[in-house]
Amino acid sequence: MKFSKFTAIAFIGSIAITSFAGDYTAPKEIVTDHPTDGWDSHRPDSHAPIGVMGEHTHEKGEVMLSYRYMYMDMRPNFIGSTEVTPQQSLAAGFLITPTNMRTESHMVGAMIGATDDLTLGFMLPHIDKSMDHLVATGATFNTQVSGIGDFKFGGLLDFWEKGTQKAHLNLMVSAPTGSITDTDFVPPAGGPVRLPYPMQLGSGSWDVLPGVTYLGQQGDISWGAQLLGTIRLEDNDQGYQFGNEMTANSWVAYRLSDRLSTSLRVTGKSWGDVEGSDPLIGGPVPTARPDLRGGSRLDVFGGINYNFRNGFLNGHRLAVEAGRSVYENLDGPQLGMDWMMTVGWQKAF
Repeated sequence: MKFSKFTAIAFIGSIAITSFAGDYTAPKEIVTDHPTDGWDSHRPDSHAPIGVMGEHTHEKGEVMLSYRYMYMDMRPNFIGSTEVTPQQSLAAGFLITPTNMRTESHMVGAMIGATDDLTLGFMLPHIDKSMDHLVATGATFNTQVSGIGDFKFGGLLDFWEKGTQKAHLNLMVSAPTGSITDTDFVPPAGGPVRLPYPMQLGSGSWDVLPGVTYLGQQGDISWGAQLLGTIRLEDNDQGYQFGNEMTANSWVAYRLSDRLSTSLRVTGKSWGDVEGSDPLIGGPVPTARPDLRGGSRLDVFGGINYNFRNGFLNGHRLAVEAGRSVYENLDGPQLGMDWMMTVGWQKAF
């Protein structure tokens, strides 16, 4: 798997964030009923931006339930770092090209503090995908798929804490519960066909998701960095495996009050082409080409976290984050990410 320099930017950026936070002199401290000489888990920014997964741990016996709604809009196509029109994509030797893809995910999750150092986590998504296409004749059509995605489970292991800084290992596994054999009616084919690789709901393989997460707080500023991998362990039962992935996140947040914080996040991601191929996935469209699936991109997000502190909703957290890609380099023609939004709810017991 290639590790793009643009993926590394987000993780290296945490060095600058840490340096800034270390030199930062806080204004008058917001008064809370929680100690501030160590990590304060009751701050609104003690949880990372809602688009980051596996970014905090829990004490023994604590349980947290969560729900996330994620929407991603993908357009236009890229060849390398150059945007191409649908007509240019067709001119690259294809009779059909995708023009837009929309993905909606509803993810439910749970975290359980097994010990003071080990937090167990579980996540299961329901995914809806829709892709618009243009045919060389000028006709258009749409394909859709909906269902359960891959189930992720594992643990977060605390291994370092000093004052208001801490770090943990991400030790997760992805089980192949999402379908990789979905079909839909395709007018140029005159009937239902197996949908291309990006329209399938899962990887079809057992994958390991190792990583490391670092967090810090000082005054009204908090920051974090996370490096995560996705390693495919095997070919799936259709004869291929998705490329390995590497994702780097770095973020900084500002606590506006004991309830509200804002955040800025930079994410770099790099992923490989599909290895092998599904003999039932074909046709004159770029999404059916396993060698046109890899790439890298750099995204920027802004977010808000709100922590209810009293009343019926005491302890509930609501958060929203949205952003877009600022750089893409794709094996293509391949749809790039235009923008993405995540809305989430969390409650610890």
